[in-house]
Amino acid sequence: MSAEASPLAGVRWVVLSDGARPTEDIYFLESAAPALRQQGAIVERFDTRRYHLPTRWALRRLAGANLLIVRSLGERWVRLLERHRERFGRIVYLIDDDLGAVTRTAGLPAAYVARLSGLAMRQPALLALADEVVACCEALVAQLGREHANVSLLTPPMLTPETELADFTQSDWTIGYHGTRAHRDDIAHLAPALTSVMASHPQARLEIMMGRHVPESFCGIARLETPEALPWKAFQQYQATRRIQIGLAPLLETPFNRGKSWIKFLDIAAMGGVGIYSRRMPYDGIVEHGVDGLLVGDDPSEWRAALEQLLADPAATQAMAERALQKARDIGAVEACTNFWRSR
Repeated sequence: MSAEASPLAGVRWVVLSDGARPTEDIYFLESAAPALRQQGAIVERFDTRRYHLPTRWALRRLAGANLLIVRSLGERWVRLLERHRERFGRIVYLIDDDLGAVTRTAGLPAAYVARLSGLAMRQPALLALADEVVACCEALVAQLGREHANVSLLTPPMLTPETELADFTQSDWTIGYHGTRAHRDDIAHLAPALTSVMASHPQARLEIMMGRHVPESFCGIARLETPEALPWKAFQQYQATRRIQIGLAPLLETPFNRGKSWIKFLDIAAMGGVGIYSRRMPYDGIVEHGVDGLLVGDDPSEWRAALEQLLADPAATQAMAERALQKARDIGAVEACTNFWRSR
């Protein structure tokens, strides 16, 4: 279909960015936006934190555009949208975390709690502005559905479907965890299992991308590498070239964790490996145990047994990784994300 014939020709989307670049890219700018542009839509990203624009200039630039607000927006911009709501097209609010849950979850970094609880205080104003709220998992859809009449589900797309599997024929496998400090307690819970496995498998390597924030309980684990967390663009490049055989996705039962998507399933597949996941939502809704990953309880002994199972049978582990990659491509199809936004 040519841009001239497309119903999207001339449709404008402006991402009013408050700095949530990973979420913006995953759910819109690097997934759906390229295809929308090919079909004639105009897609822009506007960094609201960088510029202090005269109101008239901002209104001229945004007039008639559909606006996408991702996670948060500065108070000045919220007031501007409230005062001049009739000048814009649709306003969509996209959220991928239960912001308010940080105050009900122990163990999170204090600075993180302060930042997200501040965003949570501004969320009601964004919900009031939005024609539609888009959430990344069913738990968030259900929760936000009590506060807004039009809440839709958009699960995460896989930005690198062309990825290749890790090499399962080599003996020096890598077990990897690539999470933020918000999940420090989740990975710390696995220290006994990882200590035991690394002691009994001298050729395995363990990579925990938390740098100086790695839990103290990991001190002394053999062949542990703790690279610092990377900025978003650098991490994308790292993920595209790094290969791991086994990925870890622990998720303890906490209010904050209940609002998580299954993006870690895509992340592990993107690095060519097979994952071990906590046996709870969102993972038990997509992982078929023993087929494209392993689901385990919270007891570290279950994680140790799962690691031993994967390490002991390279052929079966590779087969699971192959099926996981195919499932990631299916459930994370960028076309589905594009279709979602095309219909807005």
